[in-house]
Amino acid sequence: TWVGPVAVLVPVKAFREAKVRLAPALGAGDRAELAKVMAAAVVAAAHPLPVAVVCDDVEVAQWARDAAALVIWEPGRGLNGAVEAGVSQLRHAGVCQVVVAHADLPNATGLAALTGHEGIVLVPDRMRDGTNVIVVPTDSGFRFSYGPGSFARHVLEAARIGQPVDVIDDPLLAFDVDWPADLITLANQRANAR
Repeated sequence: TWVGPVAVLVPVKAFREAKVRLAPALGAGDRAELAKVMAAAVVAAAHPLPVAVVCDDVEVAQWARDAAALVIWEPGRGLNGAVEAGVSQLRHAGVCQVVVAHADLPNATGLAALTGHEGIVLVPDRMRDGTNVIVVPTDSGFRFSYGPGSFARHVLEAARIGQPVDVIDDPLLAFDVDWPADLITLANQRANAR
């Protein structure tokens, strides 16, 4: 069976519904393809840790199975509810620490390096507004509160449950793709990497 003390949980929404804010710059097919490529980068960044994908879309579930990820099916819960349900299911499977990583981190790498800390680890986005990666003990009762301003709420949540917080500013993990301008940044990064 698929069990380990540490695992990575990636919430993935339907590829065809992902990244709607990029619509001014990308058509639906290109947005879906970008969402898939970014999600694959995050799954790859989890290595050597096992990966679970929490989703409510048949295509995503099949994609996750093809990527050798565990599928946690949680329809109609929204992001926060789906992540909490995923963490709970992993806890029941024997996982003690979960790395929750968003699926829109094209430069994701080294998620396993974030584990082993006591308490909660938060990796904020570039603006220190959102939270791109959170590492939590599965038995901590941590309540997720994604959306604008989530980083500050997650710091407060760690304090509420009496857990120490490590904030890690990682430029690779801090870069998420939400807006058309982010696509230009990503293209420039790819060009400079060649």
